[in-house]
Amino acid sequence: MFDDCVIMAGGSGTRLWPASNSKNPKQFLPAGNAADGKSGTFFSLALERAFAVLKDDGRVIIIAGKSHIKRAAEICSDLDAKDRGRIILIPEPEAKNTAPAAACALIFAERTGKGNMLLLTSDHIIRPLSAFAEDARAAAAFAGEGYLVVFGVSPSRPETGYGYIEAGEKLAGRPLPPQAFRALSFREKPGGKTAEEFVSSGRFYWNSGMFAFSPRFLLEEFRRAAPLVISPFEKLSAPKSGGFTVKNGLRILENWNGLEEAYAAAPAISFDYAVAEKCGNTAMVKAGFTWLDVGNWDEYSKLLGGTGAEVYTAGSESCFVDSDIPVALCGVSDLVVTVRSGRDGSPPSVLIVKKGQSQLVRSVVEAVKKAGRTELL
Repeated sequence: MFDDCVIMAGGSGTRLWPASNSKNPKQFLPAGNAADGKSGTFFSLALERAFAVLKDDGRVIIIAGKSHIKRAAEICSDLDAKDRGRIILIPEPEAKNTAPAAACALIFAERTGKGNMLLLTSDHIIRPLSAFAEDARAAAAFAGEGYLVVFGVSPSRPETGYGYIEAGEKLAGRPLPPQAFRALSFREKPGGKTAEEFVSSGRFYWNSGMFAFSPRFLLEEFRRAAPLVISPFEKLSAPKSGGFTVKNGLRILENWNGLEEAYAAAPAISFDYAVAEKCGNTAMVKAGFTWLDVGNWDEYSKLLGGTGAEVYTAGSESCFVDSDIPVALCGVSDLVVTVRSGRDGSPPSVLIVKKGQSQLVRSVVEAVKKAGRTELL
């Protein structure tokens, strides 16, 4: 189906701060019994999706920050020996958003001779796996015909925190079960009224952030739409065999000559802004799977259900606690309480937010940044 699956495992997931932070970002948090009754981290579930849609000799390319490679490798080590041998971990010298990460993976695949690719997120919940695999087969077919393919999710509400895809005419004449449409436009997080209009029109879908393509096609799109992103990476030669270290059967690209310079030169921009929104030949496969971004504490607390935290209550109800030290609640209700004591070496921090208001965490994170306390994040 796919020769390469790329898992973008960067980012700090500050919407779930302080549980998610630069030391232990969202993709490495527990995902509960999230997919087909299976538990694990968001990242381990992304690995499962990748292997479900790979060809027998396909590879999983993981792009993650240098400080997160060790954690990613620990999770990958739980796989059997055959699957570990199909994984390549590439440490990012610095965080530059998703377009440079995609460019890095694209050039690596192009230099090492592989075919069609699937770009995956590492911090979403997708189920069932069988439906995702079926949609991925359709995406692979369209990618082979020269499309950039995105998965569009039917919106269940007028959500202002997601991007949207405007669907055009149905793409017909192919023996593929999922419905597919020409993607007319990408719209970033709209205001409330606009989101309502999008949903009521029936033409707009949530952007899942996952894309399928052939490397040759996407390379040309990068050159046309985002030359400042791709040109530093095109200067890279194929990595030398000596640049890899092998740990527990996993290949880690510790030294790729010129990679740091490429990241330093590339602008920080998302793949959607840099390429997808400007691509003139984009197909949207209507997702048959359910998709959860889990972008705030209201959603995450429902997903987890419980955390095993040591909690004592008096006159309190309907509260969710995620803490690594004991917590007592008295006379309160409908709260999300998150406590990190600093045991892992991070600064201690506490979040208390009323249920239904967890989108405000984004504003708190910005306030922390303005105060110059980025070590808390």
